[in-house]
Amino acid sequence: MDRIGVLTSGGDSPGMNAAIRAVVRSGIYHGLSVVGIRRGFEGIIRDDMREMNLSSVGGIIDRGGTILESARSEAFRTKEGQKKAVSNLKKQGIEGVVVIGGDGSFRGAHELAGAWQIPTIGVPASIDNDITGTDFSIGFDTAANTALDAIDRIRDTAASHERLFVIEVMGRLSGAIALECALAGGAEEVLIPETVSDIPGMCRRLVAGRKRGKTSSIIIIAEGDETGGAFKVAEQISDASGFEVRVSVLGHLQRGGSPSALDRVLAGRLGAAAVEQLVKGQSDKMVGVVANQIEVSNLEYAWKFRKTVDMSLLNLLEVLAS
Repeated sequence: MDRIGVLTSGGDSPGMNAAIRAVVRSGIYHGLSVVGIRRGFEGIIRDDMREMNLSSVGGIIDRGGTILESARSEAFRTKEGQKKAVSNLKKQGIEGVVVIGGDGSFRGAHELAGAWQIPTIGVPASIDNDITGTDFSIGFDTAANTALDAIDRIRDTAASHERLFVIEVMGRLSGAIALECALAGGAEEVLIPETVSDIPGMCRRLVAGRKRGKTSSIIIIAEGDETGGAFKVAEQISDASGFEVRVSVLGHLQRGGSPSALDRVLAGRLGAAAVEQLVKGQSDKMVGVVANQIEVSNLEYAWKFRKTVDMSLLNLLEVLAS
């Protein structure tokens, strides 16, 4: 193998640039030429690629987002689109591809590897930390800390005005960010997609807390929780308890910003490991970190065995919030 490509796909996450940097510099270290593919799989179809060198990735390790940009590609879901993409890869002399993204991106990588025999390795990057085969995905730590910083600031206001705040964080299918922030931020309650929410029970606990002298409370909710979102939850709490409730939806600010040290190191390790797997002749695999060691698993595990949050942390939250 002499020439590889690298792309970022799906939702952006802090640390993607650090992963790109690792792929490019590790590839060059192994004697490969590296091509950056813009806008994910759509960039392959459009032949939107550029040669990358050591200087191409200089000064990007601390930048959020992705210099290669990201986009979802409906065209790549079709055989015609995939055929065109493979033709462009061959035209560019690209013999292997590193795909940095989440489980949806890995489905595309799996198609390249399986149906079209293009060696492909996945690097898990998702703020939701919902990818099987790795303890942490790139971007989760930064996103959680970004949300936590906002929650800490809101707590100051909640305490000053003796109010209850419902704070919505990202997590359409995963409650990882919500649970992490609830524990780290000293929240009283957390609502996540992995559990059935007991709003009446939560209201009873909040009322009991007020009777004990607690004057303010923080409730964290993941955007994908089955209750329907922060505003509906706030309305139910207000109706049941009579408390004054405020809502804050943190939104996309959690995706951006400079990656944490953990995410930068993780991205470096995984990007380099992905290149090593291609050099070894591996394909249709994902690299991850399990118990602080690099582990390699099948790409399809990412969607066949969905990763869930550690439910014991919910019990810990209940103990610490009492």
